[in-house]
Amino acid sequence: MSDERSTDVDALGLGLGPLRLEDLVDREAMRGMVGSIEQVFGMPVRIVSNSGVSLASSSREAPLCAMINEEPAGRRACGAIVSEVKRLRVTSSEGATHGCFTGARYRVVPIEYEGGTIGRAILGPYLPPSVESVPDTLLAIEGIDPARAAELLPHMARATEATAEIVSKHLVAVLDVILWSGHKALLTSKMHIASIRESYRELSEKNAALEQAYERQQELDKLKSNFLATISHELRTPLTSILGYSEMLVGGIAGELTGPQLDFVQIIQAKSDQLLKLIMSLLDLSKLESGTVMMRRSDVAIGVVLAEAASTVAPVATKKGVTLTVDAPGDLPLVLGDPERLRQVFVNLGENAIKFTPPGGTVQMVARQMATEADVSDEPGMVLLAPLRQMVEVRVADTGIGIPEAERDKVFDPFYQVDQSSTREHGGTGLGLSIVKRLVEAHHGTVHIEGHEPTGAVFVVRLPASRPSAPPSKAAISVRFA
Repeated sequence: MSDERSTDVDALGLGLGPLRLEDLVDREAMRGMVGSIEQVFGMPVRIVSNSGVSLASSSREAPLCAMINEEPAGRRACGAIVSEVKRLRVTSSEGATHGCFTGARYRVVPIEYEGGTIGRAILGPYLPPSVESVPDTLLAIEGIDPARAAELLPHMARATEATAEIVSKHLVAVLDVILWSGHKALLTSKMHIASIRESYRELSEKNAALEQAYERQQELDKLKSNFLATISHELRTPLTSILGYSEMLVGGIAGELTGPQLDFVQIIQAKSDQLLKLIMSLLDLSKLESGTVMMRRSDVAIGVVLAEAASTVAPVATKKGVTLTVDAPGDLPLVLGDPERLRQVFVNLGENAIKFTPPGGTVQMVARQMATEADVSDEPGMVLLAPLRQMVEVRVADTGIGIPEAERDKVFDPFYQVDQSSTREHGGTGLGLSIVKRLVEAHHGTVHIEGHEPTGAVFVVRLPASRPSAPPSKAAISVRFA
């Protein structure tokens, strides 16, 4: 078997390519093994890979060799022998020998693994027992002192060919175990790396798909918002005309209407007004989603806003037989916000509570002051020193059918209805609460839903108070509509 061969193992498709001796062994461990063999057998050993890399060698040089290398001619002669040994063609697993001008020999054994040669082990130089005097080939080297050479020759390692063969077989056996362990570790490492790379590739592909889907979703959301805004605007124009003409008919401008005619026109007017509110909700939602809604902020007394919102929805509550109350203390801090938009928030919450409350039930709007920890997410170490943030909390509680806990986050989604059936008892578009959430967040506030024992639901709106120097609202609000 030629020592020029290299084993090409593509283990499990991992792309290992040609196995290299330097990849399979630990150099420190190899140096320890070589040192132990030299200590036990007294024979120098060197391990060289196919690429010419010396992985381990004896720690000490033979005194005779050291003396020869002191002379320029000796160094050249030694270098030539070493080159010849390295280039020695080994055609058998038993190895081959090469002589030296010192009378010593080198034994070269191929290091084979997985059917190929990946390196070689070089034993020597060692003197055969037959060499007892300095050979003429050594004395022929210029500058060599015969007496000193004769003195140092006995200190060179000696071994018979049989001993050299035993040592080489022992070395090959040890290397075989080391190579198997190293190959196993290499495969484990490569498989781990390949697994990580595959996981990273899959994750990258999924991230790319998600990013593409997200971008597509943004495009669709933008198209939907533009569509809603355009359609709502186009519908509002003719609807305004319908409302105007129906009001003129009800007012008798075109002549007196009979009883049934007046009823029909009033139904047209009521339904047109209902449709106009839906269109306005669509317009508000599209503006809020696009961030183009205008906010005229000022210091607002939340009690006044609640009273105005309650008076707006009071006729509906009275007609249905639902008691509506408002309670706002006079020492509440002011809120920095748009009074019209805040009124819209509580009108929507009030209408929603009344719609799901049966006759004889109650709807309460209660405001109070509270304090929460300031947002210190950027500097968590300041949490103990952060001042409390003053908030105004408004609770809109009803005694209606309530909202299941699993549905409480979903009701703020546009067009979402808890009862999705076509025969649902309560109508509506599912836009009111979505607008509420966006308007509250536009005021840097929060809204969530709590249960109301034994029945009903509580919508909790929290709005940050205005600047600390602003005076409280002073006027207490307590209103009841029944």
